[in-house]
Amino acid sequence: MAGVVWPSYHVNNVRAAASDTDRNVLGKDAFLQLLVTQLRNQNPLEPLSNTEYIAQMAQFTSVEQLMNLATEMSALRHSLGIASSLIGKVVEWTEMDTETGQPVTRQGVVDSIVVRDGETLAKVGDQELALDMITSLTLPGGGGGDG
Repeated sequence: MAGVVWPSYHVNNVRAAASDTDRNVLGKDAFLQLLVTQLRNQNPLEPLSNTEYIAQMAQFTSVEQLMNLATEMSALRHSLGIASSLIGKVVEWTEMDTETGQPVTRQGVVDSIVVRDGETLAKVGDQELALDMITSLTLPGGGGGDG
């Protein structure tokens, strides 16, 4: 393979790999392009029937939804993988005190990770925290060698 620079992680190789897309995958754009081409080149004496057209549109919709589902599942796996590392850690967050209206720092140990309505939450006791609420993260016992 001409043009490959050693070592393999050289910037030129990385750029070449990023620009090279998988040409064996039939995505939703290619599927739609095939459908439009088929409609454009159909025999005028024997046009595509309504049921065939509807079936192909349903297939297109299915392909699109499967691709969206795969993307969402990948993001969820990534998010859960990162968030699960919080389990057993001591976290701090700031919330408004309902009586005084002043910000108060709270802390607790993350018991589990919950995904609700597409948002990843850390469960601390009976409270569920959005991950962006967490302001500090430490190991139980302070995380130092003393404890």
